[in-house]
Amino acid sequence: QVQLVESGGGLVQPGGSLRLSCAASGFTLNYYAIGWFRQAPGKGREGVSCISIRGGFTAYADSVKGRFTISRDNDKNTVYLQMNSLKPEDTAVYYCALGSRFGLSSTWYNAWGQGTQVTVSS
Repeated sequence: QVQLVESGGGLVQPGGSLRLSCAASGFTLNYYAIGWFRQAPGKGREGVSCISIRGGFTAYADSVKGRFTISRDNDKNTVYLQMNSLKPEDTAVYYCALGSRFGLSSTWYNAWGQGTQVTVSS
């Protein structure tokens, strides 16, 4: 069964850090760009970050630049999102997805994980 599984979410205080993981089963991530997206309650899905097939190119939403870092380990078939200096407005369900091209538009992504909740609150 082909699956993307996100993990690493949780409750963290403002200023804290979390590392999200996106693991693939049943197929290899190596041939895809990977994106991280998030959706807060009552809001649309927002592109957060993406990484190219070999990891040579990355992109970030302005709201997370300088705080979030995306990386991939193709040997482990996993993509990571390191989130530092978290703010309450980062609270959302975070999803990873397979991209047919590199970029932050969700229209280019056609396979999604189930999401992991990130809550930033004191």
